[in-house]
Amino acid sequence: MLFPESWLRAVVNPTQDTEALGHLLTMAGLEIEEIAPVAVPFSGVVVARIEAIEPHPDADKLRVCQVNDGSGTLLQVVCGAPNAAKGLTVPLARIGAQLPGGIKISKGKLRGVESFGMLCSATEIGMTQEHDGLLVLDPEQVELGQDIRDVFRLDEQIFELKITPNRADCLSIKGVAREVGALTGAKVKEFDFTPVPATISDVIPVTVNAPDLCGRFAGRVIRGVNAHTPTPAWMKERLERSGQRSVNVLVDISNYVMLELGTPSHIFDLDKMATKAITVDWAKSGETLTLLNNETVTLDEKVGVVYAGTKPEAMAGVMGGLEASVSEETQHIFVEQAFWHPAAIAGLTRRFKLNSEAAHRFERGVDFACLTDHLEYLTRLIVTICGGEVGPLQDQVVNLPKRQPVSMRVSRCQKILGVDIPSERIAEIFTDLAFDYQFKDGVFTVQSPSWRFDIEIEEDLIEEVARIYGFDNIPANPPVAPAVMLPTYEKKGRPHHIRDLMVAQDYQEVVNYSFVPESWEKDFVSNDDPIRLLNPIASQLSVMRSSLLAGLVDNVVFNAKRQLNRVRVFELGAVFSKDEKVVSGDLTVKGVRQVPHLAAVAWGPAFPEQWGVAHRNVDFYDVKADLCQLFPAQNDVKFQSKAFPALHPGRSAAVIYQGKEIGFIGELHPSLVQKYDLTNAPVVFEVEFAAFENVPLPRVKEYSKQPQVIRDLAIWAPKSLELSSLLETLKRAKNEELKRIKEVTLFDVWKDPNSNTDERSLALRFVLQDTQHTLEDAQVEQTMAAVLKLWTETYSVRQR
Repeated sequence: MLFPESWLRAVVNPTQDTEALGHLLTMAGLEIEEIAPVAVPFSGVVVARIEAIEPHPDADKLRVCQVNDGSGTLLQVVCGAPNAAKGLTVPLARIGAQLPGGIKISKGKLRGVESFGMLCSATEIGMTQEHDGLLVLDPEQVELGQDIRDVFRLDEQIFELKITPNRADCLSIKGVAREVGALTGAKVKEFDFTPVPATISDVIPVTVNAPDLCGRFAGRVIRGVNAHTPTPAWMKERLERSGQRSVNVLVDISNYVMLELGTPSHIFDLDKMATKAITVDWAKSGETLTLLNNETVTLDEKVGVVYAGTKPEAMAGVMGGLEASVSEETQHIFVEQAFWHPAAIAGLTRRFKLNSEAAHRFERGVDFACLTDHLEYLTRLIVTICGGEVGPLQDQVVNLPKRQPVSMRVSRCQKILGVDIPSERIAEIFTDLAFDYQFKDGVFTVQSPSWRFDIEIEEDLIEEVARIYGFDNIPANPPVAPAVMLPTYEKKGRPHHIRDLMVAQDYQEVVNYSFVPESWEKDFVSNDDPIRLLNPIASQLSVMRSSLLAGLVDNVVFNAKRQLNRVRVFELGAVFSKDEKVVSGDLTVKGVRQVPHLAAVAWGPAFPEQWGVAHRNVDFYDVKADLCQLFPAQNDVKFQSKAFPALHPGRSAAVIYQGKEIGFIGELHPSLVQKYDLTNAPVVFEVEFAAFENVPLPRVKEYSKQPQVIRDLAIWAPKSLELSSLLETLKRAKNEELKRIKEVTLFDVWKDPNSNTDERSLALRFVLQDTQHTLEDAQVEQTMAAVLKLWTETYSVRQR
C-alpha cells in the first residue's frame, strides 16, 4: 500500500519525524518496505518562460529559444520538443544541474548554435514515464526561478506499507491513522459524515437474494452530475502518489474514498443500465460479463453478481461491468457501497487473473458498521465537485458478521509477554484502539470492533497489547528453566545414532520431498493406487511416496548428469500407505499409515580413486556389509533371496531381522538402470526403522586365553542349498562339540564345468576355541566330524 506522508499527517500529525514514524509502524506490525521521495534526486531545475523562439538555421527539428529564468538575463537554449512555443512556462535545467541518471548539464553547441541549459519534460526530471514533450506549467501557480522540486513538492516522502492479510483495517489512510494515534497518542481527525439531505425522491429497487454473498447493501441516486469537471488537483496528486491512475472525476472520487476510508464503492451510469432495478445474487452458470478492463469472463454459481433486471452489470466485490460504467458523458448515477462476505470474494481475482483493489479489501474484510457514513462522505464529495441532486439513502442490512466478545486475563497477558503491564495501561491501550471493553476480576472482555476481523481469541488481544505497548519496551531476558537430566534408554535406537553410523560409512544424508511423481510409484513399487494429493505444490508431485528408493535413485541421476562418478546417499524419513484401521489423532491422519524407513544407495566405485586399491564398482556385498554394521547383534540379520519390483531378480534379497522381514537389498533392476540412463546399477537397501528401536544390550563374555585352531572343510552340496541354512543348523544344534566353533567363513565356491550334476563345492574355514583348555587334535577331529555328520544327515551333503 502506497500513500504520501502529507495525506496521513492531514489526518493524524504525531511529533515523530518521518524515519521515527516509519520505525514505529514497523515495530507495531505494519512493516514499512520503503520510504522514498516522490521523484528521484535531481537539482538545478527551475521555472522559466520562453520569451522568443525561432527555427534552428541548420536543423529542421530544432529551435532556438530565448528563456527567462527570473535571473534578469535571457538564456539561449536549443530545444527539439514538438510543443515548445513562445509564452510557455516550462522547467529549465540550468548549467550545472544534475538530472536523474547521472546527467550533468553543461554549456554546449547543437549544430553550431550555443545552448545554455535544457528545457525539460516530466520524464527527464523523473516525474513520469510518459514522454509527451515539455512539461507545461500554470504561470499563475508558479514564479520564475522557483525550484521545480518546491513547485511539485517532490521531496515529499511516500510510504510503502506491507500489510499482512489479517490487517485489512489498515488498507486505508483512516486505518493507518488510527494505528498512529494509538501508538503516539496524537489526536486523529474526525471525518465529516453528516448526512447529505435528499433533494429528489428517486430510488432504485434493490433485492438481495444471497445473504451468504452480501451482508449489507447501501446506495442512492444522484442526478445531474457534471462528469466533465476535472478532478481537483489535490485529489489527483494524492491518488497518483498512492499508485492510482486518474481516470475521470467520478472514478477518481470513488477511488479516493476507498483509499482514505477503506470502503470500496461502485458507481453505475443510470442511463446505461438495462433496467432501473437491482438484484444481488449468485450468477447462473454460463452467463458472461464484460468487465471494466474490457475482458469478458464466463460466470458460474460461485461468483456473485449485481444484476440490472436479469442482466449482469458487475462482478460483486471485484469489478464493475463495462456497459454500465461511468464516463465524461454521464449525467445520472447510482452510487453503491456494500459489505461482501470475505469467503464469497476470496480467490476470485486469482481464478479470473484480475487485479482489483476492491477485491483485495473485500476478501480480507471491510468495516460493515460505517458503510452508510462512508456513503454520505462519498456523496458529499461528488456533489461538491460535480454538482447534482441527491436521492434518499437506501440501506439494507441482510446478514452481518456476529461479533463475539473476547476475554483476556491480565495474568495470562503478563505471563506470555514476560513483562508486568498494569491493568490501567492495558485499559489505555484498548481505549486508544477504540475497543469497547469491560474489566472485572482481572479479566478484560472486549467486543471485537466491526473493522477488525482478526480479534477472535485471547492471544489476539495479547498481541494488540504487545504491539501498542511496544516490542522495544519488552526486555530481552533469556528464559530461565531448570536443567534436568533426562533418562536415556540404552535399548532404544535413536535416529541420530543411526545417522552417525551411516555417515561414518561414507554416506551423505539427503532429505527428499514426501510428494513424488505417480510414475515413480509404478516403476519402483508397482503401486497403481497411491495416496493422491488434493492440492499438490507442483503438478508432477501428485502422490505420497510409499518407498524412499525412488527419491534416492533420482539423487544419483541428478549427480551423474553433473559428472559425479561416485554417489553414496541415505535418507531417514516416513513412507505412506493406505490403512483403514488408522484413525485421526495428533500425529496421524485417518486411513493413512506413516512408517519411518531407512534407505541408502551406493553407485560408482567402491572406494574413491587411489593408487593403493584397484578400481571396482560397488557390489551387493559392500552394501550388505554396510547394512549389517547398523545392527549390534549382526548374527541376528539374515538375507534371503527374493524378488522385488525395483531390483534385479537374481541379485536381490529380503532383509530378515529377529525372524521378521524388515526390508530389501539388491541391485537396481536393469530396465530402470536403462530408463534413467545410468552407466551401471546402483546397489540399494531399504528397511523399517522400527528394527533399530529395540536394541539388545551388550552381553559380556569371558575373553579366552586359549589358542584358536583353524580347520578347513570342503563339501559337495546341492546348488539350491544356501549357506545361511548350513550356518543356522550349526547355531541351533545342541551338540557340545559344536559349541567349540567360534566362526565359520566361506572362502571358495567351485563347480566342475564339465559336470552335469546339480552340485557345487563349498570350502569353509572353521575357527575353534575352548575358553578353559587348549584343544587337542582328537577334540578338533570330533568337532569336525560332528559338523559333517550333522550336515550329511540334514542336507545329504558329502565331503569332497
